[in-house]
Amino acid sequence: MFARIHHRRAPLPDTRCATQRALPAGRAAAFLLLLALSACTITPPERPTASVPLDAINSVTLDQYRGAVARRILERNPSYVLQGHPQAMLRSLVVVSFVVDSRGQIVTSSVYRTNGDDEAESTALATLRRATPLPLPPAKLLDRAGHLELFEDWLFNDNGKFQLRTFAAPQAQNFD
Repeated sequence: MFARIHHRRAPLPDTRCATQRALPAGRAAAFLLLLALSACTITPPERPTASVPLDAINSVTLDQYRGAVARRILERNPSYVLQGHPQAMLRSLVVVSFVVDSRGQIVTSSVYRTNGDDEAESTALATLRRATPLPLPPAKLLDRAGHLELFEDWLFNDNGKFQLRTFAAPQAQNFD
């Protein structure tokens, strides 16, 4: 009775085929980009090299000079020096880098490492400045510019007093 009428729909564009065709081209482009980037290298800018004399590397003379510098810092700052053992949990550890010239003057100084305690950092730098002039460094430790770079650690208790790692007593073992 009823005749079946089949309506033909307009065929939709075959997007699947277009996508499949684009995919290899996209992969090829990504591969070429990856290949180009892998050929590139990032070269950091050259840092000036410090010309540290061989005699200054782990020598007895260097250790003796470090000790003389630490003694001078402690002698010039007696009210800041901690007597006895540092507490088990230090308030702060401040590592200071400084450069000494052939006359024992500090050319530069800066906080190298810290936990962010501004007061301890200021105290470390101020006590170092107060100790100048430092003992004259042995000539064989100086670089071509007539300088010697040193590091020292200031170990601070909660009361703001410090010991230098060069002469520090062992830390307390408990939190009393």
